[in-house]
Amino acid sequence: MKKIGFLSFGHWTPSPQSGTRSGADALLQSIDLAVAAEELGADGAYFRVHHFARQLASPFPLLAAAGARTKRIELGTAVIDMRYENPLYMVEDAGAADLIAGGRLQLGISRGSPEQVIDGWRYFGYVPEEGKSDADMARRHAEVFLDLLRGEGFAQPNPRPMFPNPPGLLRLEPFSAGLRDRIWWGAATNATAEWAAKLGMNLQSSTLKFDESGEPLHIQQAGQIRAFRAAWKEAGHAREPRVSVSRSIFALVNDMDRAYFGGSEGQDHFGYIEPERRAVFGRTYAAEPDALIEQLREDEAIAEADTLLLTVPNQLGVAYNAHVIESILKHVAPALGWR
Repeated sequence: MKKIGFLSFGHWTPSPQSGTRSGADALLQSIDLAVAAEELGADGAYFRVHHFARQLASPFPLLAAAGARTKRIELGTAVIDMRYENPLYMVEDAGAADLIAGGRLQLGISRGSPEQVIDGWRYFGYVPEEGKSDADMARRHAEVFLDLLRGEGFAQPNPRPMFPNPPGLLRLEPFSAGLRDRIWWGAATNATAEWAAKLGMNLQSSTLKFDESGEPLHIQQAGQIRAFRAAWKEAGHAREPRVSVSRSIFALVNDMDRAYFGGSEGQDHFGYIEPERRAVFGRTYAAEPDALIEQLREDEAIAEADTLLLTVPNQLGVAYNAHVIESILKHVAPALGWR
């Protein structure tokens, strides 16, 4: 059995060929797709976070709104770029959204990927410490965020407060119990996956990772997941971790599916998203259901993960994306034992 959700980047463009032409469209359609996915029986609605782009950005208003419109489905991110985040304010936002959703948030965080502007986090007021990199800064923000989510008091109360205080040091409010265990780290390397395990974060592995062996993505990811689980066991955490992988998967069940995705290339690609760091980009799976089932049986990383996130082409509209999700749930997942 696997949890199956969707992952949306929330692209929009004013082009007449797009079904998502504004920021308002992207946000409102994201909420509607979460509602539709829940009705179809999917397990998760996840959203990417990008800054300075015509895509979804600040996630917590969206997560809170989706939480108020749904009852069961998990609501998450994949991922929030921690280079841009004030971890204290983020704790308050996350706690509020999680309480509105009734404890259904699954927050993916990371050091982020290349952005639309140079060092965009500097415009947000963040600069790495002397001798540290932006990745170091992101991991430090993440560590502070995780520590604060424990809900322990740390701030000295005013002896003459405006309102009565509980005894002792004060914590950030609103506090949502259990959210600390629902934080995930988006890891692009084996080493960062192991670091996440030591800190007690779940693992998200995307449709790309830095190339560490020259092997296909699914084989490298499977090794990454095994390294994560070994590090988790060594750290001695009491609970079992969760692991998700993202994939572009389309079951071709009608003429519209074939028109959109019938010509998709079924192979991984190697390239560069950062200077001098080669990455492997995962293939698109697009085939008739019977053929798709056989292809997915061979994906070692999907087999290792407990959660599968389906990347959706959000600009094709809510109805079509709901169809994409339903096709996987109905025509593919049962044959693979995912349902």
